[in-house]
Amino acid sequence: MLSKKMEKAFNDQIKWEYYSAYLYLSLSSYFHGMGLPGFANWMDVQFQEEQFHARRMFDYVLEKGSKVQLQGIEAPQHTWKSPLAAFEFALNHEYAVTKRINDLMDLAQKEKDHASGIFLQWFVTEQVEEEANFGDTVNKLKLVGDGGGLFMLDRELATRVFVPSVIGK
Repeated sequence: MLSKKMEKAFNDQIKWEYYSAYLYLSLSSYFHGMGLPGFANWMDVQFQEEQFHARRMFDYVLEKGSKVQLQGIEAPQHTWKSPLAAFEFALNHEYAVTKRINDLMDLAQKEKDHASGIFLQWFVTEQVEEEANFGDTVNKLKLVGDGGGLFMLDRELATRVFVPSVIGK
C-alpha cells in the first residue's frame, strides 16, 4: 500500500498526465486548422503517449492496493502565435512535467518507497526523451522559419507513430 502522501502525489500526477494528453490533443487540433497534418499527427502521437503514461500510473496505484481518485482537468490553451510558439509552449510544458516527476521521485525516496522509486525511474528516463524530441523539433522550426521548409518538416513529422512501451505496464 502507498503512503497517503504517495497516493495523493500519484493521483495528482495522473491528473497532470491526462491534462498533458488533453493539451496535446488541443495542439493537434490547432495544427489541423493550420493545414499541417504532419504536425497534427505528431501531437496525436504525443496525446497517445500521455494517455499511456496516465494509465501506467493508474494501474500502479491500484496494484499497490491504494485508491485512484480522478480529478477534474482544466481546459488547455487552444491557439498559438505560430508553429514554433506552439512547440516552445509544449517544450516548456514538458519541463514542468519533468519537475513534477522528479518531485514524485524525491517523495518516494523520502518515504523510503523503493517500489515507487523503481517504478518512477521509467518516467525519469522517458522525460529525457520527451524533452529531446520537443527540443529537436523546436530547433528545426527555428532553422526552417515560416517558409517552404515548414512543409518539408510537416512531412517528416507525419511519419511518427505511437509504439507502447514493452517495459512493465
